[in-house]
Amino acid sequence: MATAAPAREGAAAHPAADPRAMTIALVLVLGAIMTTLDMTIVNVAIHRFTLQFDAPLATVQWVTTGYSLALGAVIPSTAWAVGRFGAKRLYLVAIVLFVSGSVLAGLAWNIQSLIAFRVVQGLGGGMVMPVGMTILIRAAGPDRMGRLMSTLGLAVLVGPLAGPVLGGYLVDEVSWRWMFLLNLPLGAVVLLLAARIFPGDVPGERRPLDVLGLALLSPGLAAFVYGVTAGGERGEFGSAGVLVPMVAGVALVVAFVARALTARHPLIDLGLFRNRAFAAATATTTVFVLGYFGTMILGPLYFQVVRGESATVAGALGIPFALASGTAMQVTGRIVDRVGPGRVVPFGIATATTGFGLFALLLSADVPYWALGGAMLLMGAGGGSTIMPAMTAATKQLAPGQAASGSTTVNLINMTMSAVGTAAVSVVLAAQLPGGSGALRGAVPADAGALAEAFRGTYLWALAFVALAMVPALLIPRRR
Repeated sequence: MATAAPAREGAAAHPAADPRAMTIALVLVLGAIMTTLDMTIVNVAIHRFTLQFDAPLATVQWVTTGYSLALGAVIPSTAWAVGRFGAKRLYLVAIVLFVSGSVLAGLAWNIQSLIAFRVVQGLGGGMVMPVGMTILIRAAGPDRMGRLMSTLGLAVLVGPLAGPVLGGYLVDEVSWRWMFLLNLPLGAVVLLLAARIFPGDVPGERRPLDVLGLALLSPGLAAFVYGVTAGGERGEFGSAGVLVPMVAGVALVVAFVARALTARHPLIDLGLFRNRAFAAATATTTVFVLGYFGTMILGPLYFQVVRGESATVAGALGIPFALASGTAMQVTGRIVDRVGPGRVVPFGIATATTGFGLFALLLSADVPYWALGGAMLLMGAGGGSTIMPAMTAATKQLAPGQAASGSTTVNLINMTMSAVGTAAVSVVLAAQLPGGSGALRGAVPADAGALAEAFRGTYLWALAFVALAMVPALLIPRRR
């Protein structure tokens, strides 16, 4: 949007504008914490949901997958909505919708209602990060993008760090319902600060909504992940109930790509991929996130199912992972502004690959927790050195008018791959567990060694995708 150019140029040219941009970034962090917190706080409750609602893992995992899919469903229209309604106004609406879904989720009466209200949460949460990134890109110049993106990444530290511990405490000592109801006071604070601090909306380019593109992309993604999840629930992928949605989903996404390449005002601007940095960085996050975030439900499940720990302890044992991730993110975010992301991201992937490999190698029914904690430090540090630097590489050189479209595309890919990864991990784990997902509910007896072996095999799948991300990462420009 051409009207945003002066603000961005001014921010880049005058250091005095930096404090305001940092203040905006900190408010965006508070909003992003809610969405990341809800992606991690629920992980430690998955086992509790399988017991309380007497539901299989393939169904319960829709509490996380449904949330992620809703994020991905609403993200494609975000760039259009920013131009139509304004970034600030849209951000405030997103927070209200997210908090409303949180309250409803806290009042859920069965697994189906919980999944439905998590979808409502996701519809609001899906706009929080891309709209927030648009606001941040407009407020900052390219020379400070790495630093401000790392500040925004604080949410990725606080969410995974506090989420499992807080969620475990609430599940064990209070009620799982408060995992969602806590968003009410936090959302009120974010609304108040955003309304006062964010710059007012300025007239922008109002493009017509690509209704056909939206009707192809969102259902296509949902149908594909549904097919993958249904295959895990049934234990096979040859039935019509699994193949039809998977094939239909792929066909809809392919049709969307064809539409986007020819439409005058496409929902997603695929022309961004002509930029080498954008294409290489998004390809890197596509593959990396698939393996990295797909395992987020595995750790808490392993500690509870194999080692017999409480939800609180399972959450606390994930602290090394989250702490290393957030710390590495802050350090590499500042380094990226000086040396270029192409020199940082491959290092991060190598570190994450080493950590995942050690974790899978060590995983057993009685391995010392300190050994797993050491591997988790490497896993987290590698993720923190990869994801945000790669996102910075993708958005750093975008023109002001490309900010909304670029941030929308990056977040869409991350959220979609996170959902697919979670579904795929659930499928692989259920297939390898002795007796299927019934072992998680105690319906099928299984010794700890056999259970641990199933988790090890699932982590090896994730390791393969994390390592594969090195291929596109080597194509990210190394220059500053």
